[in-house]
Amino acid sequence: MKQIKAFVHRNRASDLVRALEDAGFRKLSLFDVKGLLRALRAREQEYSVDFGDRVISEMQMELFCEDEEVSRAVEIFLRVGRTGQAAAGWVYVAAVEQAFAIGATEPPS
Repeated sequence: MKQIKAFVHRNRASDLVRALEDAGFRKLSLFDVKGLLRALRAREQEYSVDFGDRVISEMQMELFCEDEEVSRAVEIFLRVGRTGQAAAGWVYVAAVEQAFAIGATEPPS
């Protein structure tokens, strides 16, 4: 199993959710985060006193899928997440050692 973590512009998130759901991906979580992606418009930026720099509100999307589904999922992130900028976000893939459904079975021994 793999974890795909993507950092994308907020305005691409709803299209990404729809495209991933249409492709059959359901193990998806969304998080509002602050980041340093290049803003599409000046009004997207705000100055963060905590960080001492301009930041934008981004979406962190986490998707869990089987190994054989990774390339299809990454392709959706890369295609649908585009904004027209050279670097519109980032996609990371990591291995998941174990996964357990809560409440479905007895805990592993």
